[in-house]
Amino acid sequence: MKTIVRGKNLEVSDDDRAYAERKLGRLERLLDDRSDVIVELSVERHRSMADSHIVDVSLTIDGHALRGSAAGPTHRAGIDEVVDKIERRAVDFKAKPRLRARPDEEKVILRRLADGQADASRARRIVKVKRFDIEPMFEEDALARMEELQHDFFIFVNAETERVGILYRRGDGNFGLIEPVIGGEYATGMERNEAGKRR
Repeated sequence: MKTIVRGKNLEVSDDDRAYAERKLGRLERLLDDRSDVIVELSVERHRSMADSHIVDVSLTIDGHALRGSAAGPTHRAGIDEVVDKIERRAVDFKAKPRLRARPDEEKVILRRLADGQADASRARRIVKVKRFDIEPMFEEDALARMEELQHDFFIFVNAETERVGILYRRGDGNFGLIEPVIGGEYATGMERNEAGKRR
């Protein structure tokens, strides 16, 4: 982290410079070598003595500028206050995920969102279809085959029920079995058709 302490129409004392650098050293844990901090000290004569010493800090973090300002009876008091402000802002900045796009890219993204357009390049689609022969087998055989192949799931036709079964490995090390069943109105309609055929 590079720290620059300068005065606006005043000479910065070595003591004030060292104090500012020491206090801003607290921020090093949040920053990296590319971060810059500029501290500008000034005095405004027309203000009351209680807040005549002005401290402005500009911090560059991940390409973004964070600014803070404070006034106090001395520059050291102003430095104490502004460092607290900047530290809170830096912590919030690092904690929150942000859109790191450039301004023009942000406008395009926001325009697409406003128009309700999905980005075609990111749309999910089926890119591969796998077909394979499937033979009826018992659950125990399907489990043995799944273990043999070292797969996390295995699709088979159950020899007892003649239904498709999907074996899968659970997080606890055991196995689960999914047996799809056609339901809803479609099944009810099929059952009616089957009953009609029997008559």
